[in-house]
Amino acid sequence: MGVTEMATDDPEQLPDICTSLTADGELVRELLDRIGDKWSVLIVASLRHGPLRFTAIQHATGGISQRMLTLNLRHLHRDGLITRTSYPEVPPRVEYELTELGCSLLTPVLALARWAGDNAPQVRTHRTAFDRAD
Repeated sequence: MGVTEMATDDPEQLPDICTSLTADGELVRELLDRIGDKWSVLIVASLRHGPLRFTAIQHATGGISQRMLTLNLRHLHRDGLITRTSYPEVPPRVEYELTELGCSLLTPVLALARWAGDNAPQVRTHRTAFDRAD
């Protein structure tokens, strides 16, 4: 079944995000960019079991720089996907947690991660064949 056939069989028509120039269309593209970013996916997945501190998220995501983690946490917070709670302790303690909206993103994010894991061998095979053809 081709992509076109799949789209016409789908009873829920997706918004035309490729050509929509409305404010909502622009926001949809921005959100897809945010939630499709590898660091955002890993951060959201790392928070699935509850609140974590900055360094715990950094370790869970494996390899993200401090600057990149700070930027991504700020964006996810701005979009309402996570909360940031600062505790008045010495030393200060800050925890990040998924909001209800962020939790609603877990199912598609984890499904995407599962798809990547399930299909990695096929992708590797295709890449190898492609690279040999060059």
